[in-house]
Amino acid sequence: MNPSNPHHYAIRIEADDIDALGHVNNAIYLRWVQAAVVDHWERLAPPEAVAAHRWVAVRHDITYRKPAFLADALVATVVLESVRRESAFYDTVIRRGAETLAEVKSRWCCLDAATLQPARLPASTVACFLPPVGMAIAS
Repeated sequence: MNPSNPHHYAIRIEADDIDALGHVNNAIYLRWVQAAVVDHWERLAPPEAVAAHRWVAVRHDITYRKPAFLADALVATVVLESVRRESAFYDTVIRRGAETLAEVKSRWCCLDAATLQPARLPASTVACFLPPVGMAIAS
């Protein structure tokens, strides 16, 4: 499976995000990743799929490169790498201009919204995100 086209999500830093060291607390990055991944899902999935499914994080592997500060303009770039069974595997990079602040690899589990049990997405929904094998990706 080819990865998805990049999805860009603007991040707004709030005063409460700043910790005692004067920069964004590391835990806030998880909130940003979740917001960016959910935004990606809600923008590309058909409305009926958004209504029928929820996502929960199963794993995040975060590499922090540089701190973020209150006045920074940040963007999270989200790429869906693959979907296997009920799991979606994402790469998210948080940047300030050309500087990479954090790199996140995450696994998400799709849940049926009514039962809250793991659910596989239909191939037609997955196709909204991932190009067919052999198809080039525009950047």
